Parts: sequence; C-alpha cells; structure tokens
Amino acid sequence: MNKRKTIGALIGVAICAILIWGLDEAPKLSYYSHHGKVFGTYYNIRYEATQDLEDSIRAAFTEFDNSLSLFNPSSILSAVNDNRDTVTNAAFETMWAEAERVYLLSGGAFDITVAPLVKAFGFGRKRDQYAAISSHTIDSLRAFVGFEKVQLVDHQVIKTDPRVQIDGGAVAKGQACDMVAAVLRAHGCENYLVDIGGEVVAHGINAKGDPWHIGITKPNINNEGAQDELEKIIEVTDICMATSGNYRNFYYDGAERRSHTIDPRTGWPVQHSLLSATVVSSTCMRADALATACMVLGAEEALDLIDRAGDAACYLIVAQADSLTAICSPNWIEFIK
Repeated sequence: MNKRKTIGALIGVAICAILIWGLDEAPKLSYYSHHGKVFGTYYNIRYEATQDLEDSIRAAFTEFDNSLSLFNPSSILSAVNDNRDTVTNAAFETMWAEAERVYLLSGGAFDITVAPLVKAFGFGRKRDQYAAISSHTIDSLRAFVGFEKVQLVDHQVIKTDPRVQIDGGAVAKGQACDMVAAVLRAHGCENYLVDIGGEVVAHGINAKGDPWHIGITKPNINNEGAQDELEKIIEVTDICMATSGNYRNFYYDGAERRSHTIDPRTGWPVQHSLLSATVVSSTCMRADALATACMVLGAEEALDLIDRAGDAACYLIVAQADSLTAICSPNWIEFIK
C-alpha cells in the first residue's frame, strides 16, 4: 500500500511539473509599435499581442492599395476611373456602401464623384495655372459629377458618362484604419491604437495601463508653417475618430482664398468659418466621411447632420474674427467617454 502511495505521489508531482512547465511556455503578451509612411501620410500603430504582427498589418496596407488607391494604376479604383473592365472586391464595396449612405444623409455634400472638380482646382500643383477658372468651366465639369450618375451592379461600377471619376480620398485613411484594426482583432488583440494620418481607431488601454491619449489639433490660420499646437487632448478606451480641416491645404486666387474642400453641389471650394471638424462614429471610415461632409456644410448644418446620423458626435472649431471657438454636438462627452 505504501508503495502504491509513493507511486501516486510521484505521478502527481510529475503532472504538476508538466502543468507548471506548460504555464511557463504559454505565449506572453507584449506591446509592439510600428510607424512610418504609407499612402502619402504617416502611420503609428501600437498594440498588445503574443507576436509581432507587422507582416499582417502590411498585408492590410497592400489590400487597401490594390483596391482603393488613386496612385496605384493597377488598383480597382484606377481601373474604374480609366473605364477598364474590372470586378470590385469587399474593400471597394464597403467603401461604396458607406459613401452612398453619407451622400444621401448629407444631401449630396459628401460625394465621391467630386474627383473632376478636385483635379480642376489642382491642389498640389502650381497655383497660377488655375487663376482663370471660370463659372463656365465648373458648370461643364458638374455635368458628370453626382453619385446618381454611378451604380454598383453585380460587382461592377456602371457610369452614365465615362468621364465620371471616383475619389475615395475622403474616406481612405479612415477605411485603412478600420482594416488594420480588423487584422489586430482577428489576432486576438484587445488593446491597440491605429493612427493613419490623424485618423484613429483606439481600443482598450496603452502599455502603461492608461486610456489612450489622442490630440485634436488647433487650426493655425495666421502663421503658415508653424508647428501644430493641440486644441485639447482626450483620453479614450474605445473610439473611431477622424478630422477634416480647411486650414492647411489652400491657396490664393488673387485675393480669394481657395480651400481644398470642394462643395460637389456648387462645384466651388467652400467659404465659411468652419476650420476643422473632428467626428467620432461607429467606424473610422464613417467618421472620415461625416467629417468631410461637415466641412462642406459649415458649422450649423454640420451639427444637424451629426444629429441625424444617430451614431456620431462632433467637435467643431470655428473662426470668429481673430479667435477660435469650439462647438460640440450635445452628445460629444457621451461619445468620448
């Protein structure tokens, strides 16, 4: 009997040793960080995982580039704009569905067919080429601008006019953030921050165990080239946020200031006091689209748009004389909590 007890005790010790060894060998969570340039802007991605996921993140970048890049001649979007035969994929169709929803919600203030107008004003080119833009030119271009002039049928884009062009730039960074965040979640990540060009998806906590800290930039309208200052810093654990602004990308046509935000309904750059719109919503892509629509509409109509959206809140910065004023939607505090 004593011999049996001894054998049983030895077996118990062995099992415990195996269990302890197994626990020691279990994958350990660590925080990883990747940053650099992509899609013509910067990215900063931090996450807690059992392994480095950089290859998977880069695969998401490649998927986005092959689907929706205006600068990749082989992308689906480029094929659509060049009127080449192509079949859309899930990433393209996700963008299309959100673009249509925000187009309808905003009464056309957000419209991905605005591309010909954006090109006409030539942001990023020599400004003196565009001093002669006339109302006649804009009216001519508007003849093939409008989301009602395109349809997505059986994975193909159908145009009423081959000159219709699609520009997904107003949702691009937001959608790329969503795609990377989806990759992180698929690998079991619960704590992460994805920042692509200032559009952000954040979840959980940072490496210090604190909420993520995200800054909202203060528009700089009087000192071109000065370093950005922060309007405020918010602490969040679960948010999809995008910012659109008129204070960086502009030029002067004579005495007239031309903003890079084009109103698809008029064909002209917007002229109002709203300088920046930060939007939080259910996805970063939706926040990105809504922020662009806010910049087209101006502060008062932007607040109405966000109210009708139902799943969004906004923080607007408006120029008043020589000062800046912040205007928040009534639900802003609720959303950033």
